[in-house]
Amino acid sequence: MTGFQRSLKHADAASWLGISSKALRLYEDRGLVTPGRTAAGWRVYDTAALARAADIVALRQLGLSLMEVGRVLAGDHRDLGIALETHQMVLKARQEGLVVAMAKVQELRRALSEGQMPALAGVLDAAGSGTGVALDLPWPWGGERFVLKSLAPLTFIIGPLGSGKTRLARALADAIPGGRFLGLERLEGDSAAVADHLVADVALGRRVDAARDWLLDDGASDSPALMALLAGLAGEQDETVVVDMVEDGLDHATQAALIAYLRRAASSLPRLMLMTRSSAILDLAAVGPGEAIILCPANHSPPTLVAPYPGAPGYEAVATCLATPEVRARTAGVVAARAAVR
Repeated sequence: MTGFQRSLKHADAASWLGISSKALRLYEDRGLVTPGRTAAGWRVYDTAALARAADIVALRQLGLSLMEVGRVLAGDHRDLGIALETHQMVLKARQEGLVVAMAKVQELRRALSEGQMPALAGVLDAAGSGTGVALDLPWPWGGERFVLKSLAPLTFIIGPLGSGKTRLARALADAIPGGRFLGLERLEGDSAAVADHLVADVALGRRVDAARDWLLDDGASDSPALMALLAGLAGEQDETVVVDMVEDGLDHATQAALIAYLRRAASSLPRLMLMTRSSAILDLAAVGPGEAIILCPANHSPPTLVAPYPGAPGYEAVATCLATPEVRARTAGVVAARAAVR
C-alpha cells in the first residue's frame, strides 16, 4: 500500500484487491469497510479504505468468517490466533514434506555422481503422502491407467462439457477406499425428508446446523440445496466424498462462503473432490497447499493434474472452463450433444 496516492472507484478497487465487486459490496454491507462518496454519489476507496479492505481479504484467505473478521478488526484477536495456528500447521506439514523430498533428491544426485542410474520415480514418491488411487479410465478414454499417488484434502475436478469429468468422478468414488459419490439427485430430494433425517441423527444434525450457521453468518443464502449439500458432505475423516457440480443450486455469495468454510473446516471433514466450473468455487489465485486440480481435457486426452500457476501446463485450459456463478446459472442444464458411437 506504500506509495499509493489516489482513490479508486468500486469496480477498480475490487479488481485491485483481486476480489469480485459483489464481495467488496458485502464487506460494506457488513460494516467492515466504509468507502467515500463522490459529489455524484459514486463509491470511492482512498488509501485507508483500500488498506482496510486488503486486511479483510487477507483474513478471509486465512479462513475467517465475516463475523470473525469483524471481531479481529475491532481488536479481538482470538479468532486470528486460531487461524494463524492452523495455517502454521499446514505450512509446517508442507515444509516437512519438502525436507523429505530434498533429502531424496540429494540421495539421487549422490548416486548419479557415483555412476549409478537412480530410480527417478522416488522424487515424486518423496513428496507424496496419504492414500492414493489407481484405476483404468472409463469411456471416453481408452482404458488408460490413471494414478494419483496421494489424495489431497481438497481436489477440484474440472473440464468442459463432454470431457468425461462426471465419468471420472464416479470412477474415482468407486475406486477410492471409503469413496462416496454425491450426485445431483440431492437437488431433487424431499427437503422435509432431509430435515427429518437430521433430526433423527442428532450428531449429524448438530454438525450440519453448525456448518449452516457459519455459512449464513458469512453471507450465504439458506436453501434446500445448501442443506442437502451439507448433509451429504458430513462424514468420517477417512472417507472421500466426490461431489457432482458442487455449485448447483447455490448463488454467488453462498458459493464464496462455502469454499471458505470447506477450507476452514478441512481437518474435520472427509477428503473432498469437487466437480465445478464456477470461478467462485475454484479461484485459481486462492488454491493453496493441500489442494489439487484435475483437468479432463476437451480432446479426451487422459486427465492430468494442473498446477495453479500461470504458464503451468493445462493452466489456461482450466481457466477457460471457469465462469462466474451468474454465467453458470444461465447455462445450468446445458448438455453436450454427441453422435452415437458405432
